[in-house]
Amino acid sequence: MGFWCGWRMLQIHSHNKLMLPLFRPLSSSSISQAVVTVQDQQQLQKPQLRSSQLVALEYADLNLSYNLDLGHVRIRQHVNPLSSSFSAPAQVPDWNQVFADPALPLMVDIGCGSGRFLMWLAKRTPKVRNYLGLEIRQRMVKRAEEWVKDLALDNIHFLFANAPISFKQLVESYPGPLQLVSILCPDPHFKQKHRKRRVLQKPLVGAIVDNLTPGGQVFMQSDVLEVALDMKNQFDEVDELRHIDGSNTAILCDSEGWLLSNPMGIRTEREIHAEYEGAKIYRRLYEKKPM
Repeated sequence: MGFWCGWRMLQIHSHNKLMLPLFRPLSSSSISQAVVTVQDQQQLQKPQLRSSQLVALEYADLNLSYNLDLGHVRIRQHVNPLSSSFSAPAQVPDWNQVFADPALPLMVDIGCGSGRFLMWLAKRTPKVRNYLGLEIRQRMVKRAEEWVKDLALDNIHFLFANAPISFKQLVESYPGPLQLVSILCPDPHFKQKHRKRRVLQKPLVGAIVDNLTPGGQVFMQSDVLEVALDMKNQFDEVDELRHIDGSNTAILCDSEGWLLSNPMGIRTEREIHAEYEGAKIYRRLYEKKPM
């Protein structure tokens, strides 16, 4: 009965020409839109590189080994530099043992992290400059030292050191000129009561400026505007320094004087992570005025 009724209704609709087509032909614009939609879906399905993978790609030519025999390495992200465990100054090394030529100009990276940024620079300027990385996390220093051995570089050294305590005596003992100091994305210590833990304080600023050779430079950057402004204000107050704003150089700056790119030729690891997350990097470069 049900089948007959259905067939009868079909005949009625057919007789009265009320049957609708099973489908409508797609227009060319609809087809194009469908193709674009499929392509977008395929693009979204492609695996996106993580920031850690971007770091590995940026430093790929170092060809570093990650299978170091260091046991279980757990590296803390944040430490308290005011703790008594970091109060002892680092031992001054024998510079003749550390560097092949200790008379070369020196770059010091304060808070060098894993050290890959300095290694990349050292590999490209083997007889131009020496590099010293200061890091408060000892396990990172140990790993960096192993990497330096693998790379067979004789113009770079890493020290476990609390920079505000050890910087002055280290650079004053170095035989050559202090040419460049970098402070790149230091721990922000956001809380008001923890700001005294920030690495850049007036005594360290004074030690940097006093030991910097005329024409030497200070490069600072942070992905936290508040921290960048804090460092900027401290260096702006120093009469012996002039801010390189790009007006008389090839360095490009925005309207507020922040550098648009890293002048060292490669981004730091934190820089890569921050830009991956969409953050802006605030950079400034200073030069010590001639005597």
